Amino acid sequence: MNKVENTERTERTERLKNGLDCLADIRVLLNHARNNVAQTVNSAMVQTYWHIGRIIVEHEQHGNARAEYGKQQLADLSQQLGQEFGKGFDVTNLRNMRRFYQTFPIRETLSPELGWSHYCKLIRIENPAARAWYMAETISNHWSVRALERQISTLYYERLLSSREKSPVIAEANQNIAELGLGAKDFLRDPYVLDFLNLPNASIASVLESTLEQSLMDNLQQFLLELGTGFAFVARQQRIRTEDQDFYIDLVFYHYKLKCFVLIDLKIGKITHQDVGQMDTYIRIYDQTRKDARDNPTLGLILCSEKSEAVVKYSILTDSAQLFASQYKPYLPTEEELRRELERERAQIEHASLLS
Repeated sequence: MNKVENTERTERTERLKNGLDCLADIRVLLNHARNNVAQTVNSAMVQTYWHIGRIIVEHEQHGNARAEYGKQQLADLSQQLGQEFGKGFDVTNLRNMRRFYQTFPIRETLSPELGWSHYCKLIRIENPAARAWYMAETISNHWSVRALERQISTLYYERLLSSREKSPVIAEANQNIAELGLGAKDFLRDPYVLDFLNLPNASIASVLESTLEQSLMDNLQQFLLELGTGFAFVARQQRIRTEDQDFYIDLVFYHYKLKCFVLIDLKIGKITHQDVGQMDTYIRIYDQTRKDARDNPTLGLILCSEKSEAVVKYSILTDSAQLFASQYKPYLPTEEELRRELERERAQIEHASLLS
């Protein structure tokens, strides 16, 4: 190799290295943005609800924290807000917002690490010292809402305060949280962002399911990162047999933390009841033919470009512990999409409040 060729090769190597470094830096930035989407929506929800509570207290009650804002007035306000902004503003939730502001009148004391559901638990604690302690422990130990609720219901703070021997109380509290465990919903996301596939932004419906599947396989490493922690690839188009028919599952993964297989069915367009029924069949066959005795029940994830609220509400998706549906997006959410996601979260919180 002559000197000129050697120089050209060195330059190409340097350009490739610089390109990879640039790509790596951008990838870190985009992954960071994805991880912050949920936190951004959550933080915006908490801040919005705090300000709504402030307005109710200061403007409608003239700043008098003891004043009783009439039930009919709250009902009227709820109706007007609901008509203009959709779900999430029922009377119970408005009372929670009002109480939220009264409990945390200084906005700077709010933590971005806590969600609205956390605060709905905290505002029910009458003792300010206990509330502050539970809040600090939740942040420090990354307690889920269920974990916080468990610690409050077992009077963890009061028992710890009154006990001379702290270690047994702490050990019991930690055991209470450990028993809660992590379920499938703690590991499955909604939505998934597949911008690394360079899918068309305008019309995802123009993409064939086979093309989507091949693109995911061509970018398996990025797809695993987007799926989240604990996923290991098993197979593509895996065949499962019954006595009289063969079925082919688009993608199969194993989750080593949940200790179960995860079946993924790719769908272009809106999810249907047929898709749900098909995945339910896959799960049942897989549990009988492929699952080992040491494995937990198989999970099924329908990955679709558009979810149907009716299908989600009026199908086994509502109550099943093994069957889930998530939307995938070909690019990072816009500001408008984040707003819609916030409204969806409000509706879920309203529903949860009615059940509690």
